[in-house]
Amino acid sequence: MKKVLSISAAITLPFLASAQSDYDYRAMEIFRICAMIFIVGLFMVFIIAIMKRIMDHRIRNKIVDKGIPENIASSILQSSPKEDGNVNIKWFSILAGIGAALTIIYYTQPLGIHSLAIMAFCLSASFLGYYFFTRSTEK
Repeated sequence: MKKVLSISAAITLPFLASAQSDYDYRAMEIFRICAMIFIVGLFMVFIIAIMKRIMDHRIRNKIVDKGIPENIASSILQSSPKEDGNVNIKWFSILAGIGAALTIIYYTQPLGIHSLAIMAFCLSASFLGYYFFTRSTEK
C-alpha cells in the first residue's frame, strides 16, 4: 500500500507543479490585458478633456465674434471657477493613488491578481480623499 501511495504521489506532483506555472502565466496575461485597458482608458479621458477645452474656447470666440447679447452670452459661457480648481485636485488625487499603488506593487512582487486589488484599493482611497476634500471645501 505504501508503494502505491508513493508512486501515485510521484506521478501527480509534477502535474500539480506544472498547473501552478500555467496559472501564473494566465494571471500575468490577465494583469497585462487589464493594465493596457486601464492605460488606454486614461489616455482617452485625457484626450477627451483636451478636446473639450479646445471646443469650449472655440465656442467662446465665436460668441464674442457674433456679438450675441450679453445676458445670453453670460449664460452660455458660464463656468464655475470652483469646479475648475477642483479638477486639478481630482487629477492630483488620481495620479497620487496610481503612484502609491505602483510603489506598493513594486515592493510586493510577483505581479498577479493581488496587484489589481492593490491598484483598486489605492484608487478608491484617493477618490475617497477627494470626496472628503470637496465636502470640506463646500462648508
